Amino acid sequence: MTSRERFLAACAAQPLDRPPLWLMRQAGRYLPEYRALKAKSSFLEMVRTPALAAEVTLQPLRRFAFDAAILFSDILVIPEALGQGYKFRDSGGIAMEYRLDTRTQIDALAPAAAVPDRLRYVADTLILLKRELAGHHALLGFGGSPWTLAAYMVEGGSSEDFARIKTLFYTDRAAFDALLEKLSAALIAYFKMQIAAGADAIQIFDSWGGVIAGADYEAASLRWIRQIIAALPREFPVILYAKGTAPHLTDQAFTGARVLSVDWTCDLAIVRRTLPANVAVQGNLDPVLMATEPAIVRREAARLLESMRGTAGHIFNLGHGITPDAKLECVEALVETVTGWKN
Repeated sequence: MTSRERFLAACAAQPLDRPPLWLMRQAGRYLPEYRALKAKSSFLEMVRTPALAAEVTLQPLRRFAFDAAILFSDILVIPEALGQGYKFRDSGGIAMEYRLDTRTQIDALAPAAAVPDRLRYVADTLILLKRELAGHHALLGFGGSPWTLAAYMVEGGSSEDFARIKTLFYTDRAAFDALLEKLSAALIAYFKMQIAAGADAIQIFDSWGGVIAGADYEAASLRWIRQIIAALPREFPVILYAKGTAPHLTDQAFTGARVLSVDWTCDLAIVRRTLPANVAVQGNLDPVLMATEPAIVRREAARLLESMRGTAGHIFNLGHGITPDAKLECVEALVETVTGWKN
């Protein structure tokens, strides 16, 4: 069985001898080869240059026995394609070129039809990767959820309290809905482009879904995610990662997503038992473990694997992205533990 076949079987909740393994942000700053490339090119240059983006995507697969490659890109390419660029603050975090303050600005954003042309470099990267992977590894595309993208766009970048996007939701629902409708249409076009370019699965990152008041999660985020999934090819594997949304896992299971990626605060074995059997789960080791010691990683990974013994539909991952201070020997210990496991 190839790594790609293993990954797709897990997405379909089929029983396997061991779960497939990949890590969120597996291509990144913890790798010395990434840091060497980053010293020559900026992050945005790497994202926009297919040869460089493909190289970064492949770096972790050359070092570790991961089962899937995830496109090296950023969720904020969508706002950029709609006319609102982004950059990284020197002090850390995201800064948008401007802040969405008015309905006029929302209405002035580019239409979804502009996305495939403006983000052609993403399709070109996926085409390069598909050829390089030659069917051996699964190839994942991704994008942000409409709510998470809207949060950056309305806040003007990273935020501590998300007061502006929440205020828009409560005080001007028509403008809020107009923005999320635009984002949903743009993401549908973007994901269809990724699928046509060879993506085997798409992960939607609802990274800030957990800041929404519980009773409003459906209207602010989930309804838009459901709309996007419904517009994609039937049965195409969509993974939904929504940090901090454990109370909504059952609702998420009925969005059409084939896989729910769960953060580290949940007991994954309990989640597996409570969700429909045809919905796979992904996760959910605490990312901080990658900066501890190999023996600790082996112990905690084995504990998670043992808790999932006898279940089907598990993709091993972290509960959030790997951190820059992760140790290579810890990642290696994780890979050895998961790939050597027998269910």
